[in-house]
Amino acid sequence: MSGIHPFRVLRAKPLWIANGVITGVLALLFTVFYVGANIDPVDHMKNLPVGLANADKGAAVGGKQVNLGAGITESIKKSTASGDKIDWKVMDEKEMKKELGKGKLYGALVVPADFTSSITALTGAATTGAPTRPTLAVLTNQSAGSVGSSLARTATTQAAESASLQVGKELMSQGGTRQAKLPAAARVLLADPVAVTVEDGHPLDSHSGLGLTAFYYALVLVVCGMLSANVISGQVDHALGYTHNDMGPLRLHRPLIRATRVQTLAIAATLMAGLSLLMGSLVMAGAVGLMGMHAAHLSLLWLYSVCTIAVSGIGALTLLAVFGTPGMLVVTLVFIGMAVPTANATTPIQALPGFYRFLAEFEPLRQITGGIRSILYYDAQSDAGLTRGWVMMAVGLAAAALFGFGVTGWYDRKGLHRIPAETEPEKTAAPA
Repeated sequence: MSGIHPFRVLRAKPLWIANGVITGVLALLFTVFYVGANIDPVDHMKNLPVGLANADKGAAVGGKQVNLGAGITESIKKSTASGDKIDWKVMDEKEMKKELGKGKLYGALVVPADFTSSITALTGAATTGAPTRPTLAVLTNQSAGSVGSSLARTATTQAAESASLQVGKELMSQGGTRQAKLPAAARVLLADPVAVTVEDGHPLDSHSGLGLTAFYYALVLVVCGMLSANVISGQVDHALGYTHNDMGPLRLHRPLIRATRVQTLAIAATLMAGLSLLMGSLVMAGAVGLMGMHAAHLSLLWLYSVCTIAVSGIGALTLLAVFGTPGMLVVTLVFIGMAVPTANATTPIQALPGFYRFLAEFEPLRQITGGIRSILYYDAQSDAGLTRGWVMMAVGLAAAALFGFGVTGWYDRKGLHRIPAETEPEKTAAPA
């Protein structure tokens, strides 16, 4: 018994400094990752993929075949108004539907089949049919991400409106005095002749969270793996007798079973792999069964869920085994701090600053979300993110195993064993 009151430790400067540095760095890092990544997506946007399809069949005008849709798509493609913010993907309507159905496009602009004939009908050049206002269709894609879909919608709408004004200018200049004799309402219509319609390019079920259920489901899987790793690591240490286990007012302690660091990590990883079967089943049962989340391919979803929890958990166990107590801070930064802003779920990768795009190439949540999105929204198509999810999961597991067992094996060879203080021999005082 030292006789020193416990609260005296609050006078120790190292206690304040050490904890201040750790908590301060965490606060700053989370601010940089979360706020910095999303503070100005429009300014950081680069090469956002948007479809551009011309289905216009054209029409005969003055004895010549004219296709105004081709001119519009070409001018939009060559336009420098958007700089490199939008990557216009020129394709036919069938291919565009496929790309929207894989999450490859955040939106699209479609010139309909009757575009030229509708335009010429307004000027009285068409020989048959009642004049109808031509349209340009803006397609959204919430399944690829709500923010990305919104950015694409804004860009395509602006392009469609600019195209309408350009067509109107050409109509007014070609009409000459005949256009001047038209009623005011008709001249206004000719000046801006095209109506812009907005449609959902890849409709989702109402229980799909406006395209966000994939992200939140993936986040739950990662959090389950991360938090259970912390629990399992502590419980394995307690079962081996290396730490106490406090249960309310009770402190439980088991006899020491000596184990190498490699053996301890292997035990924890085995426990994680087994319990991931339970956790993955309960996550899917809770999301689909209890909460009514729309999901197809339930067997595949279950397998992917179990594997995600197992790999995330083993990865977290590796960091805990290598770094010890600070390992949980590293786990939090890797699986949450850097992962959520770069998951390509809310803000698209193309609207992130360059540093965050680099992180997104290997951050686990982005890969996992892509696989879940493919299963939930894109009929489990392999090239819609599912193959990348499986491959990156395998790479992550291999990297975790090599890093974890490699470093802990090195610790063991260097004699850096985990010996509890209670088992260390007491130092005897030297004889007087």
